Amino acid sequence: MLKKHLIPLAVIFGLLVMAKVFAYKLPTKVENLKKDNYTNSTDTTEEPVFSIAQLEFAEESLPIGDKKVNTKMKNTLASFSYGSLQTNRLHLKAAKWFPIVEPILAAYGIPNDFKYIPLVESGLKAGVSPKGAAGYWQFMPSTARMYGLKVNKKVDERYNLKKSTVAAAKYLKDLYGTFESWTLVAAAYNVGDSHMRKQINRQGQDNYFKMKLNRETSLYVYKLISVKEILENPKRNGYKNQKALMAYKPVEEHTTTVE
Repeated sequence: MLKKHLIPLAVIFGLLVMAKVFAYKLPTKVENLKKDNYTNSTDTTEEPVFSIAQLEFAEESLPIGDKKVNTKMKNTLASFSYGSLQTNRLHLKAAKWFPIVEPILAAYGIPNDFKYIPLVESGLKAGVSPKGAAGYWQFMPSTARMYGLKVNKKVDERYNLKKSTVAAAKYLKDLYGTFESWTLVAAAYNVGDSHMRKQINRQGQDNYFKMKLNRETSLYVYKLISVKEILENPKRNGYKNQKALMAYKPVEEHTTTVE
């Protein structure tokens, strides 16, 4: 009778030993997973948390802890998400335009983030604005001529990406000489430098994120940051097809001839 009980006792003892071995080794395996930055699909607490504090424009960060700024940024970013736009148009245009725009901006000392202006200005829309702005950078005729572009009844160089980007880079450089803040430069590009100076003087405030501006201008930098975010982190924002960014062809240069 004793021999019959020896076998199950031995089995139970062996299982207890194995359990101790696995219990000892398991923490080491989990630590290695964390160290290698792998995400456990069954444990949502291990997934990286996206924070608005990570966002910035031309190395100028959003004010930390400002609830109004955070809310405005979240709402604007949500409006540019894949679920809202349902299009890869921005990715396609970025792939065509950036190879031409980026080196020109760099040559004039303009932060690379300003390459997103054409996408916000004309990437989601086409044609001439009610006020007469047109082209990739949506130049007004007078400003375009001031910075060397031909705009007349026969030709309009605002539709030439290379030439209009050179003009935009010169204009942005001049704006920075006035405002000494790239976020204010972007806002001034949208609303005009004279209007921006008046608002700064009237409000006694030169922090874009704390100023009270018209709706379009008050959201302008947030839009630029949102476009930057979805293009630099497409998967995080629902854009899964990145083929357009992998095999792009630069846009052909042209100047629109007015009939």
